[in-house]
Amino acid sequence: MSTERTPRRVLTDELRVDASTDQDEAVTDVEVNGQQAVLSRPAKNPTIFHRMRHDKSILAVVVSASHIFAGTQGGEILVYSLDTYGCVKVIEGHRGSVLGLCLSQDQDLLFSSAGDRIVNVWSTKNFLRVYTIYSLYDVGDVFCVSYSSSLKTVYLGCQNTSIQWYDLREKDARPPPDPKAHPTERASRFFDSSGPGGVRTPRPRSSDGGPRNAVGGQLLEIHNQYIRQFAHFGYVYCMLIARGITSDDSNEEILISGGGDGVVHLWGLNGDKGGAIYELQALGDDQEGGASVLSLALDGKFLYSGRLDGEINVWDLETYQLVRSLKTVTGDILSLSVGGGFLFSTGVNGLVQKFNRQYETVATFKAHDELVLASTFAYNSKLRPIFVTGGNDSTVAIWDVRDCISAPANNKRTSNEHLFEFLKEFVSYRTVSSDARYKGDCRRGASYLRSVFKNFGATTEMLNTKDSYNPIILATFRGNRRQQPARKRILFYGHYDVIPAENEQGKWISDPFSLQGIDGYLYGRGASDNKGPIMAAIFAVADLIAEQALDSDVVFLIEGEEECGSRGFSDAIQANKKLIGDIDWILLANSYWLDDQNPCLTYGLRGVIHATVQVESPHPDLHSGVDGSANLDESLKDLIMTLAQLTGKHGKVRIPGFYDPILPLSQDEKKLYKDITQTLVRGNPDLGDPDELATSLMRRWREASLTIHRFQTSGPENSTIIPRLARASLSLRLVPNQESAVIAQMLKDFLHQVFDSLDTENSLTVTIDHVAEPWLGDFNNQIFQTLERAIIDVWGPTPAPSPSVAHRRKSSAGHAARAFAQRNSITSTTLAAGSGEKEAEEPAASAIANGKTEQGVFVTKPLYIREGGSIPSIRFLEKEFGAPAAHLPCGQASDSAHLDNERLRLVNLYNSRRVFKRVFRELPKKE
Repeated sequence: MSTERTPRRVLTDELRVDASTDQDEAVTDVEVNGQQAVLSRPAKNPTIFHRMRHDKSILAVVVSASHIFAGTQGGEILVYSLDTYGCVKVIEGHRGSVLGLCLSQDQDLLFSSAGDRIVNVWSTKNFLRVYTIYSLYDVGDVFCVSYSSSLKTVYLGCQNTSIQWYDLREKDARPPPDPKAHPTERASRFFDSSGPGGVRTPRPRSSDGGPRNAVGGQLLEIHNQYIRQFAHFGYVYCMLIARGITSDDSNEEILISGGGDGVVHLWGLNGDKGGAIYELQALGDDQEGGASVLSLALDGKFLYSGRLDGEINVWDLETYQLVRSLKTVTGDILSLSVGGGFLFSTGVNGLVQKFNRQYETVATFKAHDELVLASTFAYNSKLRPIFVTGGNDSTVAIWDVRDCISAPANNKRTSNEHLFEFLKEFVSYRTVSSDARYKGDCRRGASYLRSVFKNFGATTEMLNTKDSYNPIILATFRGNRRQQPARKRILFYGHYDVIPAENEQGKWISDPFSLQGIDGYLYGRGASDNKGPIMAAIFAVADLIAEQALDSDVVFLIEGEEECGSRGFSDAIQANKKLIGDIDWILLANSYWLDDQNPCLTYGLRGVIHATVQVESPHPDLHSGVDGSANLDESLKDLIMTLAQLTGKHGKVRIPGFYDPILPLSQDEKKLYKDITQTLVRGNPDLGDPDELATSLMRRWREASLTIHRFQTSGPENSTIIPRLARASLSLRLVPNQESAVIAQMLKDFLHQVFDSLDTENSLTVTIDHVAEPWLGDFNNQIFQTLERAIIDVWGPTPAPSPSVAHRRKSSAGHAARAFAQRNSITSTTLAAGSGEKEAEEPAASAIANGKTEQGVFVTKPLYIREGGSIPSIRFLEKEFGAPAAHLPCGQASDSAHLDNERLRLVNLYNSRRVFKRVFRELPKKE
């Protein structure tokens, strides 16, 4: 056996992305899923599209038509959605590192080989184990696995230099396996060898029961007649199945293997002898002690073999000649991939080198820290080429390699990839309305959004606001002419301004103004609030226009001052009401789900009054030691005594008549709270008693409240000053039926009454800084019912969470949430923290209110919720246009809007687009 160097695998916690600027030109014709396409020019560096993080090295990747499978150093197989990149399943399948993955030709079976001497076969439909295959010999690590779909035979490449196989057609005819022969029951030459004096310490039996998903399926043993001993004089590192290489029959299969002896072997497959292999050809580079072959890739009848020290051999399989050798900059070639007329080489220094068909380097880029251990070229569901890599930085990276191949003729400009691109550009504008430094960015962001509207055929206007506040974008998409003059008109309201995100303390995991795809989420300021939902709505309209199915006018009003209280918005709308035209329905999407699992519809918001209360003395700032006395009326003491009368025990507001207008809880609304609490508690038992949860939610949503936010005083900031002036900021949260103007006057009257009773020489000033009306929608009207139907159609039925799953969601965070809830009201943070404690799988919506079917599956009926926050414009728009409004939350409770690391889950973005599309299409049909 030759001496060989095994590639090292090192874990790292860092996450970095780098890129070089190499580029070249390449043009060639290729075929994608039966469609002709042309390589674009020039070729350039791929860009990162998404990165999924894990806690262990990624050693193998393979891609099906719907999923990405990644094998880890911890024995898991991570399953990601190819559309949304969310983790849909974590298969805990092996006791050792998963070293190899492959799919059957029909993609119904997934084969995994590992360091535990086992090959598992999984169904790609339900991710359950179908077979477990192992050898009766001590094979060591099973480095690679391949499958002949025509012969139904599995091939194993082993550390003990053998290639072994199992014909699945014979699985029921062979003798049943001996349970004691299973690798977990056999002694290990290393761990169970005798020590000094011939004493062997018994190995303790594992108490964990093995990997959680390594259960079920048929046990299959490989006997000695199905083994090719010394297939290589070194470890068998890599294998692949090739078709149509040695004959004119395009379906005839051969096995190609590479090993630690530096030789590539071509093996014929004998279907009459259980898939037995026989040697056809050995390919060597004629170098004594040739470097190990670590990876293989096939392009037609050209074979690429990757070796230690960064060498790639190019073989012509028609003549068995070495065409040329390529020297790479990637170091040891740990993975090779071919696609779109290009060859991708990955290695030990984290680099990927890309070659065209003339074997010229056209790009070199940093993909991972240190080692790139696995890669594959694939096409997503939209026929867009992607390059997938896995590394020892514990991440899977998705690279946009559309430069390899231009989109097929049917690729629409409204694809999800285009949606991502447009949103990424939109987020890059620092549209911070509260900071004058970004006034130019706000204007540029508005101009970009206007160009997006124009791109899809809308007529647009920039509506100016007074005092030079950020402009409002008015964009109108006209419905089909055949509907004139009876076309309905839907108004979509949103805002392009965002909360500041300076990231001076480095708390963001990426640049807040550079949208990054990580773990199935898009991170960036404005991704969830409100740029993502706006772009989803635009693309929904664009879809209907492309299908000639837009039967209504859709009017977009996108403002740039929402985060500053919608300054100038109402005046601008009133001044341009004729230009905007009549409106039948109003839709907005400017909030979030109640937790991370259940789609919601918002039918109520609290209003708000922001006020400043100021007490001023006739004397200047004084020194308490020199001038302080009981006879001196101090501004801060008077302010405190005045404000103290505003609330009593448990925060009850003492303003006379404050609570009188509040509507009682109706039976219909009471039922909605029952639906909410049943759903939340069933999914997260740590939330406690459903009645207590309902009471807590009502306090946040349908009870008015008063909060004192801060105090300010004049004079130097030291403890001896009696300030001349004292000022406090406060707010009142109003609920529907409380008129903000009336409550504001009641506040002023009450404060002056209390202050007058103090008999002080100081003066009181109460200023109303900002007002937003509360809003209550009719959740039984047409727009809400259309939204509900669309959510059910899009999110689909899902199985109810079983008690065992609910139990697994419990964690220290969940118990902390419950302990907090026992002392305080349930908060949005509590709900988000609790709902997030789930297996590392993409959460499907699981709202279960009144939706159970006979099959035990729940229809994803949305939860109808109210919110404690305020949106100034919604009630104003309802009054101004005489049209009902509805509110569709797009994001999850954990989106961190207004906080560091704001994000939006990709599946939420895509599904929100689908919901909008159905609503824009179906709502005009309502009478």
